[in-house]
Amino acid sequence: MTLPEPSADALATSHALAQAIANDIAAADGWISFAHYMQQALYAPGLGYYAAGSRKFGADGDFVTAPEMTPLFAQTVARQLAELLPQTAGQIMEFGAGTGRLAADLLLALDALGCAPQRYCIVDLSPDLIERQRATIAERAPQLLSRVEWLPALPERFDGIMLGNEVLDAMPCELVIRGDDGQLRQRGVTIRDGAFCFDDRDISDPTLAALAATLIPDIPGYVSEISLANRAFIHTLAGVLQRGAILQLDYGLPEREFYHPQRHMGTLIGHYRHHTIQDPFYLPGLMDLTSHVDFSAVAQAGIDAGLDLIGYLSQAQFLINAGITEELARHDPDDIARYLPMSTAVQKLLSPAEMGELFKVIAFGKGVDIDWCGFRHGDRCHAL
Repeated sequence: MTLPEPSADALATSHALAQAIANDIAAADGWISFAHYMQQALYAPGLGYYAAGSRKFGADGDFVTAPEMTPLFAQTVARQLAELLPQTAGQIMEFGAGTGRLAADLLLALDALGCAPQRYCIVDLSPDLIERQRATIAERAPQLLSRVEWLPALPERFDGIMLGNEVLDAMPCELVIRGDDGQLRQRGVTIRDGAFCFDDRDISDPTLAALAATLIPDIPGYVSEISLANRAFIHTLAGVLQRGAILQLDYGLPEREFYHPQRHMGTLIGHYRHHTIQDPFYLPGLMDLTSHVDFSAVAQAGIDAGLDLIGYLSQAQFLINAGITEELARHDPDDIARYLPMSTAVQKLLSPAEMGELFKVIAFGKGVDIDWCGFRHGDRCHAL
């Protein structure tokens, strides 16, 4: 497979990041956890994938997200948010807002429904993406830009709706392997012959060791991911949320499918210019790294933190429940130039062979009604 060549500037950024990671490895006596490597590869200030200036989303980037495909996605999510906003202080907080397309389209859709949020907060770690988000909202929803605020960190308290689309999969994960001797080890990163490579060591973190003993099948050579970051993130959000809801859309599986014996190589993957890459060390900083979400772990983290688990289902079922077909029906099918792209996008969002089944939606509430339109049919909490 021939991959697109990076520009000279992009390659220089990747080399600088690789040197920074190499310095981390040297400072840690020759070994860092994979989560440490992934954190740097994605978020190192000025160098990481989400912290540097490379184009990530859309046809010219590395992947396409649901909000980029059609405004019908945001318009449908807005139907769900419109039920919840009046039960809160009328605020939305979005994490990892990408290009700002979801924020802009949600603001427009909610305004059309007569319930534009009083405040739309965006928490993002990328200065480059923050500027793109600001430009996108200014272009698509200029009359609502004054309601948008960018936060460098979580507030102490929040009353409203917390929203994330493809956020959990981009959080650093640990890698664990069961060796040929049956022992569990943590897979980390070292340098040999001038290149990054895996190196397995005994698990020193008792939390990770306990989870690995429970989750990793007794199969020699079995490798998988455990996301301590996902668990901590949901727990932190629960502590901040005074009243409202948490809605997360992402690709992933319940525990029994995530750690199935046949899934012996895990789910870690790289995305580079619409190609999937198996080598996590390829062009660090220029390639996205993701792993599937263990939704059982996410659900348990929310429950343990005192949240109400509202529901868990496929993206297709959520969008159908919330009314995406009604949103599509509002457009004239005879206007082929406009209708056909929207219809094609909806098909991709709903199809089990595309995004409809792999992507899931999980929701938590605190002090709000538990009857949500998006979760009235097809709930799968029993599978978690």
